[in-house]
Formats: sequence, structure tokens, C-alpha cells
Amino acid sequence: MKLSARNQLKGTIIEIKEGAVNGIVKIDIGGGNVISSSISMASINELGLAVGGTAYAVIKASSVMIGIDD
Repeated sequence: MKLSARNQLKGTIIEIKEGAVNGIVKIDIGGGNVISSSISMASINELGLAVGGTAYAVIKASSVMIGIDD
């Protein structure tokens, strides 16, 4: 797999919450970090995603905001 997105985080699927149209996929990327993504149920099924499987969280953004505590 080759993508232009530079933020490709490999991890293990730890949870899939299925909905009528979309589902929430949680990927453990290590170090106590979990990334959640809302994707279509069609994509979950087409990719064959399952708990315990390996997947990539691919993040592509045109802007990233930075914030601080008050």
C-alpha cells in the first residue's frame, strides 16, 4: 500500500461498534494510544475488518490546530 498521507499508524483492531450505516473502529497503535474512526459499514465489510486484525489509521489533513490549557 502506497499513499501520499504521511501519518500512517499501524495497529491492532480492538473494537468495532456496528451501526445501521456507519461503524466505529478502534485501533490500538501502542503506548496506550487508541485511534477511533467512523467509517461506513460497507467499508468495514469490504475490508474484512475484525477484532484482533491488523489495520492502519491513515490521517491526512490540510490543517492541524494547536491548543493550550488556560
